[in-house]
Amino acid sequence: MNTVARRSAVALGAAFALAATLAAPAAAAEPGVEPATVTRTVNAGTEFTVNKTVHTPAIPPKPDVVLLVDTTGSMGGAIANVRDNLHSVITTVRASQPSAQFAVASYRDDSDGAELFRVRQNLTADEAAVQAGVDSLVADGGGDLPEAWVNGLFQVSTGAIDYRAGSSRIVVLVGDAPSHDPSVGHHLTDAIAELTADHARVVAVNVGALDSEGQATAVVNATGGSLVPVSADGVSAAILAGLRDLDVTVTPKAVCDSGLTATFDKPEVTVTSGTDASFAETLTVAATATQGATLHCTVTFLLNGAPAGDAFVQHVSVTVNDTTPPVATCVPGTNPAGGTPASTNPDGFYTIGATDAIDSTVDVYIRDTASSAEFGPYPSGTRIKLVQAPGATPNVKPGTGTVDYKVTLKGDASIVGIDDAHNSSAAVTCTVPPKK
Repeated sequence: MNTVARRSAVALGAAFALAATLAAPAAAAEPGVEPATVTRTVNAGTEFTVNKTVHTPAIPPKPDVVLLVDTTGSMGGAIANVRDNLHSVITTVRASQPSAQFAVASYRDDSDGAELFRVRQNLTADEAAVQAGVDSLVADGGGDLPEAWVNGLFQVSTGAIDYRAGSSRIVVLVGDAPSHDPSVGHHLTDAIAELTADHARVVAVNVGALDSEGQATAVVNATGGSLVPVSADGVSAAILAGLRDLDVTVTPKAVCDSGLTATFDKPEVTVTSGTDASFAETLTVAATATQGATLHCTVTFLLNGAPAGDAFVQHVSVTVNDTTPPVATCVPGTNPAGGTPASTNPDGFYTIGATDAIDSTVDVYIRDTASSAEFGPYPSGTRIKLVQAPGATPNVKPGTGTVDYKVTLKGDASIVGIDDAHNSSAAVTCTVPPKK
């Protein structure tokens, strides 16, 4: 190329201002799912809906960023800008994604021999190593107008870069000219096929005529990347802008206990990184779900098909309402002071209680059939002596011996059991025997 871009103080200042803005977006929500926990108590055979918001990170999670830079003669200014501002780029990316790793590769023209394509530094978390890789970039060579970046993209996605499992793979293509097609025998369609198979997206930083034939547009559209036009002195800021302008596809995946299901109004939502994806989540409890059981769902919201950490995992806990009432009992007993047959029970001795299909203990209450008086709660198995005194004030006093309480009522005793879910049993009556 004949035109060498030169840096200007004004443009470089604008680049740093943009980088600062990108590093600290105003009032951005913390990445993750909201609400992260759902706790409900519902009846079997019912459903309820929860609106979920997934705050996506400004930069996709676990990024593996490959800087693929044109090092032909016209790229001196652009290379210098990347070299001088690399620390700012890495720091900004890691402010959003601390696990980010970087690689450096370069390309020239088909006729440039060993410099056709080179990996200067494979993926690493070592910033000094990345800086050394960028520092090794030298602008030289180049033949006709087109360069060989189609071949460079093909090489990156066919084994030249050792990506981490589950990473967000981003190739930052920095250049000022279109590519030969085919390039060293590889067509643009071949490079796109390899990139998409590798789940890699391309951020194309157009320093001049990179997209003059529409090739960069085709690549970024096919890979879900972005195309950023920029002058040579703004490349570093453009790289950050491009990384923040990528699509993120959010996909919920639910694993639930038997009897509980989670479904969503949309199978996935694609948004620009740093913005929100919204879902309506419907949680359904089966009609056959065990009453009193607590059922769980764990919902993982994948970003671009990969887990993004604990902040993107939702925990659901649903307790199935107990709708079965307990059964109250009033069992006649004998006078502990004498041998009166239990079947006649002339002295009004009873054991009151209640059982429930769910709860191991049930509260038992005594109600007066001839007044509004109610006493309790008592534990199941309580022994009482029941006395009917129409003219007296209903009362309960401690009993003696094997009798727990002496109960005086105006009428008979109505026994009711109430379980933990506030289900009330049908009343059973302890009838005070008539005096002889």
